[in-house]
Amino acid sequence: MFTGIVAAVGSIKSVAPLAGGADAGVRLEIDAGGLPLADVALGDSIAINGACMTVVEKTADAFAVDVSRESLNRTVGLDQPGEVNLEKALTLAERLGGHLVSGHVDGLGSVHAFEQVGESYKLVVDAPHELGKFLAYKGSVVVNGVSLTVNSVEDVAADGAAAACCRFSINLIPHTIAVTTLKHLHAGARVNLEIDLIARYVERMLGAAKA
Repeated sequence: MFTGIVAAVGSIKSVAPLAGGADAGVRLEIDAGGLPLADVALGDSIAINGACMTVVEKTADAFAVDVSRESLNRTVGLDQPGEVNLEKALTLAERLGGHLVSGHVDGLGSVHAFEQVGESYKLVVDAPHELGKFLAYKGSVVVNGVSLTVNSVEDVAADGAAAACCRFSINLIPHTIAVTTLKHLHAGARVNLEIDLIARYVERMLGAAKA
C-alpha cells in the first residue's frame, strides 16, 4: 500500500526488452533521485508514476524493476527514459498524508487543460466513462502516483469522434508542482489514474446488494 505522497522524483535511465519476444516486458533501470534506498530490499515494492513495481536489483542510488507487457499496455510513462514520481511502500509507523493507494492503475486519463491560476495550477483530466462513478467532489484520486483532491466533476456525453468521459478538475499548489513530475503535463498528455480504494469497495457492495 502507498499514500500517494511522492517521496522523490527519479528518472528512468534505460529500458531493456526482456527475453520472450513481442509479448515480453521490459527491465527499467531507475535513478532513485533523492529516494533513500538503504531500507529497500530485493522484492520490496516501489510505486513508479502510480504503478506498484517490485525491486529486482539495487545499488546505493538506483534500482531496477521488471514491467510486464500487461502493465505496459495499461500505463503510461514506463516505456521510455524520463522523470518519474517515486514512493516506497507504506509502513504502519508512517503518517497517512494522502489516502490509501494500492498502486494499481485503473485507467488512463487525458489532460483536457493545464493552466496557471494565480499561484497555483488548474489541472482538468478526462477520465474513462466507466471510472466516473468513482469520482466525487472533494473525493480523492491518484494522478501519476500523486494523491489529489477532486474540485469538480462533470459527466461529458459522447460527441462525434470523442467518446463519453468523466471530466474532473484539480487544484495543484506550488509545492506539488515543485516536487512531482506533474509540472510537465500539457493538454493531450495521458496520465495514470487510480480511483479511491474505499469507493471501489462501496460500489462492489452496492452492486452485490442489488443483485
